[in-house]
Amino acid sequence: MISFNDTEIAFKSKSDKDLKRAYWLFKIVGIPASAKFGKVATSIAFKLHLPIQGAIKSTIFKQFCGGETIADCAEAIQHLNQYKIGTILDYSVEGKTSAEDFEKTTLEIIATIEKAKGNKAIPFAVFKVTGITRFGLLEKANNINSNLSDSEKKEFQELVERVDRICKKAYDNNVPLFIDAEDSWIQDTIDRLTESMMVKYNKETCIIYNTMQMYRHDRLAYIHNCINTAKIGGYHYGIKLVRGAYMEKERERAIEKGYPSPIQADKAATDKDYDAAVAYILDHLDVASLCAGTHNEDSSATLAKMMEDRNLEKTDKRIYFAQLLGMSDHISYILSNLNYNVAKYVPYGPIKEVMPYLLRRADENTSVSGQTGRELTLITKEINRRKGK
Repeated sequence: MISFNDTEIAFKSKSDKDLKRAYWLFKIVGIPASAKFGKVATSIAFKLHLPIQGAIKSTIFKQFCGGETIADCAEAIQHLNQYKIGTILDYSVEGKTSAEDFEKTTLEIIATIEKAKGNKAIPFAVFKVTGITRFGLLEKANNINSNLSDSEKKEFQELVERVDRICKKAYDNNVPLFIDAEDSWIQDTIDRLTESMMVKYNKETCIIYNTMQMYRHDRLAYIHNCINTAKIGGYHYGIKLVRGAYMEKERERAIEKGYPSPIQADKAATDKDYDAAVAYILDHLDVASLCAGTHNEDSSATLAKMMEDRNLEKTDKRIYFAQLLGMSDHISYILSNLNYNVAKYVPYGPIKEVMPYLLRRADENTSVSGQTGRELTLITKEINRRKGK
């Protein structure tokens, strides 16, 4: 099995200054009280128009984002490419509500696809459906028997047209495209939209990918069904496999609304389903493609072992590993050093607009068991190794 303990390879792209910044950042977000204070203080500072953007840009923004525009991300793209790691440009602006803003976001997503065209350093594009329509519309449409009003039907058709424009651009430019997973109470709508695009654009090869959150106990069976349906329908099914990002919110809503939680009973069940999904996809690569989005060392090592057991090439383009920029570099860089296909999500957007994304990263590093401690241990090990030279 692969070992992820070689910090010299893991952090070879980082200067001493980069390591020290990351050390103090993870140190701070690893303390729940300071992370909570930071969220409140940041929110107040923005409301009072205090000049804090410079401080944010040089710390948490620099750690987790590529820049404020696509052009700003050029340095990050080039830097990652030096180490054979691809970039997935992720326009991380959230919370918009107007048709004008939805159109602006649609055009920005299309611009990321155009940037990726013929560019080996950018192997995928990505978008969230909530970036181009109202959450409430997706929620109402989630129940296929819901009666949408005439204005809602028109609004939903506008959404379908936006999604189709984005997917057609990906197809025309041969750029694989991830459609991100979101809350369970809007996910059925997203699944139906995504699969309709697969039927349309995945006939020859895998362009459109759906995202499966394996902390949901129904997703393994759903993956089996999706791949079998794709085989019968004569199209390819792309899957970005993740554990999930909305667990607390999902459980709280289930209690509040009085329905069974869609979340697995425990982490062990999630891990088991994640690995089972990987195995099933690898056994159906005639129609399926996989991007394993994970910060889990065991999952990454297990996927590599499964590929070896099946005599699959490390560079098989149907199989990718992916992590977020600024996190789990030891996984990304060690895998790329071993010649596996690896990409980093590189979020970008105006600082104020991407704060919800940045605050989620802070929450994730505070709440995910062992995440911050692991990052700090590895960074400290590398700092000490360099001092010992």
